[in-house]
Amino acid sequence: MKLYGSPTSPYARKARVLIKEKNLPIEFVVEDPWPEDSPILQKNPFSKVPVLEYAPGSYLFESVFVTHYLDNLDGRPLQPRDAAGYWQSQWWQALGNGVIDAVIARVLETRRPPEKQWADKMVREEKRVHRAADVAERAYRGGRFLVGPAFTMADLVMGVALQYVDFRYAHNWRASHPKLARWHEGVASRKSFEETLPPGFVKP
Repeated sequence: MKLYGSPTSPYARKARVLIKEKNLPIEFVVEDPWPEDSPILQKNPFSKVPVLEYAPGSYLFESVFVTHYLDNLDGRPLQPRDAAGYWQSQWWQALGNGVIDAVIARVLETRRPPEKQWADKMVREEKRVHRAADVAERAYRGGRFLVGPAFTMADLVMGVALQYVDFRYAHNWRASHPKLARWHEGVASRKSFEETLPPGFVKP
């Protein structure tokens, strides 16, 4: 199997961290989805990454779908087994994915010509990030992991999301969210996170 993506994409990074966590024999292939003639178009009509080639000429796309497939590939998903824990993990994943979406939207706005940038749009996305961090700080119960005694997809998605904040919307969110910062420090030190850091990432 092959995973196609950009080394700076947080969506692809979720899958890359998961592959490392599970030690799956999947090759990471760098492909840029932005050019009009991108080879990603032959694998995903939306020209977005990640794309997973799970069989010759057969592809899965959209990061939630790709990570769900990979998480269940070995029969040992990184999800709590109890119903309450499972849905709590899903809640954290939704929060993390929302943070990624907001930062991506802000980044894309900053890449428009200055005279065409919509300042209100950037402020709106920044507020979404700050509100999500506030909610996470209140919801986090202080354990080593977000849900239960083991590393789950909740930790993976939120960990990637907050590192993407550091990468593309760097600000001192840790000062006002000390509990979240302590949790994130532990997760970010995992080998799977260290080995998938985007090029140019500067640790805060």
